[in-house]
Amino acid sequence: MLPPSLLELISLYLVTSVTAAPAPAPAVRSSDSVKRQIPSYAPRDTDCPSTSLVRQANGISAQEASYISSRKSKADIALAAWLSKQGNFSNGSQPVVALASSGGGYRALLETAGVVQAFDSRDSDVSTSGLYQGLTYHSGLSGGSWFLSSQAGNNWPTVSSLQEDLWEDSFDNSLLVPANLLSLSGLTQYGLVTTDLLAKQDAGYDTTIVDPWGRLLSYQLLDGFNGGVGTTLSGLTSLSNFEAANVPYPIITTTTNFPADDQCFPTVDGPIFEFHPYEYGSWDQGISAFARTKYMGTEMDSGEPVDRDECTRNYDNLGYILGTSSDIFPITCSAPEPASNSPFQDADEVDLVSALEGLVALTHEPVVNDLFGIYPNPFYNSPDSPLVADEENLRLSDGGLANQNVPIWPFLFRQVDVLIANDNSADTANNFPNGAALRQTYLNARAANLTRMPFIPPVETFVSQGLNKRATFFGCEAKNATTMMIVYLPNVNYTYESNTPTAKLEYSERETEGMVGNGVEIATQGGDEGWVFCLACAIKRGDGLGSLPSGCGECFDEYCYRE
Repeated sequence: MLPPSLLELISLYLVTSVTAAPAPAPAVRSSDSVKRQIPSYAPRDTDCPSTSLVRQANGISAQEASYISSRKSKADIALAAWLSKQGNFSNGSQPVVALASSGGGYRALLETAGVVQAFDSRDSDVSTSGLYQGLTYHSGLSGGSWFLSSQAGNNWPTVSSLQEDLWEDSFDNSLLVPANLLSLSGLTQYGLVTTDLLAKQDAGYDTTIVDPWGRLLSYQLLDGFNGGVGTTLSGLTSLSNFEAANVPYPIITTTTNFPADDQCFPTVDGPIFEFHPYEYGSWDQGISAFARTKYMGTEMDSGEPVDRDECTRNYDNLGYILGTSSDIFPITCSAPEPASNSPFQDADEVDLVSALEGLVALTHEPVVNDLFGIYPNPFYNSPDSPLVADEENLRLSDGGLANQNVPIWPFLFRQVDVLIANDNSADTANNFPNGAALRQTYLNARAANLTRMPFIPPVETFVSQGLNKRATFFGCEAKNATTMMIVYLPNVNYTYESNTPTAKLEYSERETEGMVGNGVEIATQGGDEGWVFCLACAIKRGDGLGSLPSGCGECFDEYCYRE
C-alpha cells in the first residue's frame, strides 16, 4: 500500500494529466506490418537477430569502422579548410582528431557547450570556428555526457538553438531541485516519471535512482514526447546527421563496481565501460568484450541469448545511460532513505537522493543496488570475460568516481592522432581542475602497457607550472609513433566565474549565458591572437606527415610540456 501522501500525489497527477498530457498519436503501420507504439520507457521483447550479440574486443566493430571511414572523408575536407585559414599547412593528409568532454555537472555541460560553439562554424565566427566539423570522435562523461547526449539526442543542433529552445528555461527551473520537482509545476513530470518506473518494473527489470535521475535530466536535455522518453542510444543511427556522417562519433563512458568487493566506491584501476550507438562494453583485461547496444538488456549466457525468441529492445534509453555516466550516488554506500515526496510537505527539507529514492520506493523496498545503474550482464558465464562472468548484472556509475573524469580511455584503443581534452573537473578547493584526471589515466595506461597515452606529470608539477591555468600540449616529444598529441584545455574563468560547484543544480538564464560565453573563451584562449596558429600546429603535427610552417617551433616552445 502506498503512503497517503503518494496516493494524493498520483491521484492529483491523474486528474491534471487529463488535460496536460498530449493525446496519443494514431498507430502507424510500418512496411513490416508492425505497429509503432507511443514512445515508452519500458524495455520490451523482440526477436533476436541471427548474428552474434557479443564479440571479443579485438578492434572496433565493423559498423563503427564503416561510420569512421565515411566521417573521416568529410572531416578531412573540413580540417583542411580550417588549417588553410591558419597558415601554410599541407593538405595531403589529415590527422584523426577527437574531443573529450569531462565531467562536472552543469558546469561541465555549459563550459563544453561554449567550447563546441567556438569550434562550430554553424554557430560562431571566431578563430577556431570550423574545427568542430573536422572532428572524428567526441566522448563525454557525466556533465560532458549531458552535453553530448543533448546534442546527439536532438540530431546535433547548434549550441545556440539548444540554449535558447531547451536549456535556459529548464535549467532555470531544474527538476533536479526537489523543491521544483515536488511543486505543482513539477507535478506532471513527477507523475510521468512515476509511470515510467512502474512500467519498467512491470516489464521485469530492476529500477534504481538512476532511472528517475536520467528521466529528470532528459526533460532538460532532450526534446520530444515525455522528455524524449523514446530516445535511445542505438536510435541515434537513424538520425539524419548520423546517417550522413556529418558529426563526430559519440562515446559515453562509465566505470563499474563489484558487489563481491563489498565496496561501493570504484577503485582507480577499475574497468572503464564505454557506450556508443552500435556497441557497449570494455577493452579492459578480464572483460575485453562488447555487446550490441540495440539489444541491451537481453538475458545472456555464455555469449548467447538465453531464449533466441526473446531479446530485449529499448533498454538503451539515452537518459538512463547519461544518468549512469553521471551517477555519483554510490559515495553514500548505503540503502537510500526515501522521502515521502508529497507536494504538501516542505520540499526544501528534502534532499535529492531521498527524493529520487522516494520514486524508486514505489517499485520495491530500498536496497544498496539502488545507488547504481543496473545492466543485465551480456558477458555472464563468458569464459572470455572472467572478471564479470559471475555477475548477472553489471553495476555501473560515474567514471569520475575512479578519478578518470576526462574520458580519454576509449581513444587509447582507437586510431586517434590528436585529442582535445576539455577539463572541467573540480579538483581544487575552488572547483578548478589540477590535472589529476589526466595523470590517473596516464598511470592506468602505463600499467596496462598502452602506448597511445603521452606522459602526464604529477599533480604537484601540473599546478606548480600552471598547466591547469592555460592550454598545454602533451606528447610533443613522444618516442612512440602511436602516441597521441593531447591538447589540454582546462576550465579558466576568462569572462565569468566558471568555477561553480558541481552540486549547483539550477542556473538562471544569465548564468547559462555567462558560462557558455566563458567556454568560448577557453576554446580561443581569451582571444589570444597567436593561439589559433599554435593550435593548428599541434593538430597538424598529429599526423606526423609533411613539414610544418615557420613559427610552429615557437608555438611548441610556448605550449609543449617537456619533462
